[in-house]
Amino acid sequence: MGTSIEVDGLHKRFGGTKALDGMTFTVSPGRVTGFVGPNGAGKSTTMRVVLGLDTPDAGTALVGGRRYATLPRPLGWVGALLDAAAPQPGRSARNHLLWLAHSQGLGRRRVDEVLDLVGLAGAARRKTGGYSLGMRQRLGIAAALLGDPPVLMFDEPFNGMDPQGIVWMRGFLRSLADDDRTVLVSSHLMSELQDTADHLLIVGRGRLIADTSTAALLAAAAGDRVRLRTSAAAAAATALERAGGTVVLTGPQALTISGVPAAEVVAILGAAGVPFAEVAAEQVSLERAYLDLTSDAVEYAARPGAAPPGSGAGPAVDGAHAKDAVR
Repeated sequence: MGTSIEVDGLHKRFGGTKALDGMTFTVSPGRVTGFVGPNGAGKSTTMRVVLGLDTPDAGTALVGGRRYATLPRPLGWVGALLDAAAPQPGRSARNHLLWLAHSQGLGRRRVDEVLDLVGLAGAARRKTGGYSLGMRQRLGIAAALLGDPPVLMFDEPFNGMDPQGIVWMRGFLRSLADDDRTVLVSSHLMSELQDTADHLLIVGRGRLIADTSTAALLAAAAGDRVRLRTSAAAAAATALERAGGTVVLTGPQALTISGVPAAEVVAILGAAGVPFAEVAAEQVSLERAYLDLTSDAVEYAARPGAAPPGSGAGPAVDGAHAKDAVR
């Protein structure tokens, strides 16, 4: 398929609020690309610009080298899930999809195929007003798949999913990328992206902060630190410092070493006759790496230790409402 999303120099204001400030990136086919950033970073606005739902003040957003408004039968080019709100609660899921399919010249067979693909075949004739959030997410994904598009964009697709649904979503996103589609996923659930995304676009305050593989970000965040557990901490520290390592005692029998790879730590301790129970390269979570990278890009944050509203300990920053200022 090989169709990319190309975003170049997007600027957008909503009144006095700057939503996008030169947003630039490319999303390539064949991998799951995570689109992450703090609330108000410009993720949803960028997706809306790509889909022609918002008009940028400057810059371009192209799919396969064309603006969305110029795409013939756009569902055959781009499928998107931006809002899982139930469509006309009195209408069944199948009738909702049949209406969309008819608008694109697609038949009933494709509707039944996508309902089965997302696991809604057994609930297809139920009214969507009775759907759970997770079921509405699946219906939105089915709608995105109707035209069998090469490009798919999902905004918070894990929302409302139970554990089984999350496992399904991981495999589903992976299968789309393996089919050489372009897959862009906006999510605040770092644990899910760590298991799913091959590549990350990290944004803050309307700009791109990092464009990197997930593996590279995790490796950079971990550095070259090695965890060591030993009953002879003092002897181990002496041997490793002589070899040029920096050693920090983190517990009675726990050390963290920098400047010496894990394999060399093993060799040094063996040569010195120092016993050890564990030697492992330190790993960090994607959430930790993300928070470190975006610490200066958070627009709405509560004071550390701030008391909740109504506790009598003074006001707290209400980021839950403030985040709506920038979509």
